[in-house]
Amino acid sequence: MMTLFYERGRTMYNQQQQQPYLYQGLSQPIVQRNTNTLLVTGEGTLTVVPDQAIVTLGVITENIQLSTAQKENNDKTSAVIQSLLAMGVKNEDIQTTSYRIEPQYNYEDGKQIFRGYQVSHQLKVTIRDIAKTGQIIDRAVASGANSVTSIEFSISSINAYYNQALALAIQNAQLKALTIAKELKVTLNPIPFHIKEQSKAVPPQPIPFQAAEMAQKAAVPVQPGETKITAAADVSFIYY
Repeated sequence: MMTLFYERGRTMYNQQQQQPYLYQGLSQPIVQRNTNTLLVTGEGTLTVVPDQAIVTLGVITENIQLSTAQKENNDKTSAVIQSLLAMGVKNEDIQTTSYRIEPQYNYEDGKQIFRGYQVSHQLKVTIRDIAKTGQIIDRAVASGANSVTSIEFSISSINAYYNQALALAIQNAQLKALTIAKELKVTLNPIPFHIKEQSKAVPPQPIPFQAAEMAQKAAVPVQPGETKITAAADVSFIYY
């Protein structure tokens, strides 16, 4: 009697009737005893140009009077948001990530002296038109943003590209298995009986920026470069 096992059930074939019988409950594929198996790791990589930028910027104000520091911060932040909207950034792509009020102190002769209050309002801005990234940062700084902590280039449809890389990984595994089978002079079933995804795409790392440096430049030179999307899988085959 020949027995085949699948990930979500077991199908048994009777030698005489050749009729399948389904048994539920198995969560992992199982192979018959004495079956020759070959395990290889396939890798696939795609090089993609990012199509959007995520910028973290904001306004930091300080004053001896908390109400004054807050008002100044609110006014400047509103001006920054209006400048972003004027540059084509959508309202839903502007998000407050933090709003903090902290007392500030100076230290003289070992003594703590109150200096005032610092108010910080940070925004996460998603720029869909990546070609305008430098101009948008310039406009935000000119409108009052004095904190630009990072810019991260990303891909809006990264899952689609990752699936392509995963398909390349499976093809790479099949090629490896066929090469090994040819060298060993055995017959390989090219259809895998088990595939385990090994890794996922690594998001691009943020690039730090200094607002003071940007304020001294006529324009912020921004280059998105390229991003590598990699997938890998452990693939098992049967050979005879």
